[in-house]
Amino acid sequence: MNLENTKAQMRKGVLELCVLSIIEEKEAYPSDIIGRLKQAELIVVEGTLYPLLSRLKNADLLTYTWKESKTGPPRKYYHLTDAGAEFLESLKGTWKNLTKAVNHSFKKTKAQAK
Repeated sequence: MNLENTKAQMRKGVLELCVLSIIEEKEAYPSDIIGRLKQAELIVVEGTLYPLLSRLKNADLLTYTWKESKTGPPRKYYHLTDAGAEFLESLKGTWKNLTKAVNHSFKKTKAQAK
């Protein structure tokens, strides 16, 4: 098996949750989202992010507004819809259950340790 491929698949699996969580904090411009993901070591390129944003928008989980920029053309800023906020809360619950299950699988019981 290829370790790097497995790691990439794991990151992709949580990308939607992370992107929605970033946008939940405040409306976000795609380069801001990429910056946050890079800080979290979930490195994403525009070619990955833009299709994801488009899918989320088409699913009515996101919407956007255009804002004038001081340094160029207007920018598209994304924010959650009500449906997106509900979807995110459900994802967060699923994430909590998943991380609890994964963390539990890492722990050895006293009987196993002997």
